[in-house]
Amino acid sequence: MTSATVRGAAALQMDDAVLRVLRERLPAIATTTMAAVVDEVPDYAGALGGAAGDTIEKAVQMAIAGFLKLAGGGRDVDPSTPLGPTREGAYALGRGEARGGRSMDSLLAAYRVGARVSWRELARTAAEAGTPATTMAKFAELLFAYIDELSAASVAGHTDELTTSGRVRDRYRERLGQLLLSGAGADVLTAAAARAEWTPPTSLTAVLLPAAEARRALAPLSVDTLIVGEDLQGIEEVDPDHPLTLLLVPDADGPGRRHLLRALAGRHAVCGPPRPWIDARSSFDRAARALALHPVSRGGEPIDSERHLADLVLTADPTAVADLRGQVLEPLAELAPATRDRLAETLLSWLLHQGRREEVAAELHVHAQTVRYRMAQVRELFGDSLADPAVVRELVIALSAPSAAPATRR
Repeated sequence: MTSATVRGAAALQMDDAVLRVLRERLPAIATTTMAAVVDEVPDYAGALGGAAGDTIEKAVQMAIAGFLKLAGGGRDVDPSTPLGPTREGAYALGRGEARGGRSMDSLLAAYRVGARVSWRELARTAAEAGTPATTMAKFAELLFAYIDELSAASVAGHTDELTTSGRVRDRYRERLGQLLLSGAGADVLTAAAARAEWTPPTSLTAVLLPAAEARRALAPLSVDTLIVGEDLQGIEEVDPDHPLTLLLVPDADGPGRRHLLRALAGRHAVCGPPRPWIDARSSFDRAARALALHPVSRGGEPIDSERHLADLVLTADPTAVADLRGQVLEPLAELAPATRDRLAETLLSWLLHQGRREEVAAELHVHAQTVRYRMAQVRELFGDSLADPAVVRELVIALSAPSAAPATRR
C-alpha cells in the first residue's frame, strides 16, 4: 500500500470489537457486493454459478478481508488475508481480463459498484456497532483509497499481460514469416498461424524496403501484416549499413494493390505480386529479383514488380541471354564498338516500330536519311534473315536485354 494509505489506516484506530463484527459479516457483505456487480456490470451478467462467478466471489472476499486487516491498523484480524496477496490478486485479476480479451472498463466498473455496495454494508454494520461519526469518515476515506489502489494494481496487470502477450505474438508472427520464406508445408504453416493468432488471408504480397522505414510504412497497412527483419535468404545486400525488412501484406490484390502502392508513396519499396498465402515465398522471390534491377534507397517511390515483368523475364537467366546475344548478333561482331552499338540501337528501334522510319528517327534523334543509311548496313550484314519471324523475335529479346553493350562473339 502507499504511504498515504498506511498513514490513513494508522489514524483510523478502529475498535477491535467492531472489526470482529465486520469480519463475521464478511461472507454476507461479499455475497451482496457480488450480486450487485453481476447485476450492474453487463459483461459479468449471468456469471453467478460459473467459473467467472467463483473468480468474482473470491476476489470480493479477498478484497474486503484485506481491507478489514488494513482498517485494523495492520493488527492480525485474519492471518489468512495479508495485504500482499490482496494486491497480487488484483493484479492477477487484471491479467485475467486481458487474457479473456476484455478491456479494463468492465473491471473498473465492478470496482466502483463494489466500493459503493461494500461501503454501504460495512458502514451500516459499523454504525450499528456504535462507531463514532469521525471514525466513520476516516473509515470511508480509507476504503475508497484502498479500492483505488486495487484498481491501479489491476490496471497494471492488464497492461503487463497485453504487453507480454503482444511480444509473444509478435515473435510467433515473425517465426511464421520465416517459415513462409523457407517453403514449409501447409500443415506446418497452418499450425504456426494458429500459434501466432493470425487468420490466414487469401493472398500475401511481399514488400521489401529499408528497415529504417518499415515501422512508419506499417501504419496504413493491415494489422495482420507479417514482418521479417532478419534472415532474408536470396537477397545480396548492396549496403550492409542499411538493411532491408520484408513485409508480407494480406490481400493486397485488385483495389488492395492500389491502396498498398499509395501507402508506400515516398518510400523506395519493391512490391512483389500477390500470391496464395502458403506460396508467399514466390512473391518474395519476385520482389528480390526486382530489387536487383532497382536497388532500394532511402526515399524514392515504390517499384511495382508487375510493371517490370519483361525486364524480369529477360534477366531470369543471364547466361542464356548472353548466349542468345552472341548467337543472333554475331553479324555485328567484327564492327568497331561505336558502330556496332549504333547499328544495334537502330535495329531494335526499327523492329519495335515495325519499320516506320520517321518514328525511328524521332526516337533516336537523328535524320530519317540516317536511319535509311544505317538500316542499309544492317540488311547487308543480316541478309534475308530479317524476314524470318523467329530471327526477329530473337533479335528483339537479345537487343532488349539489359547490357552495357551488345554481347557478341569475336
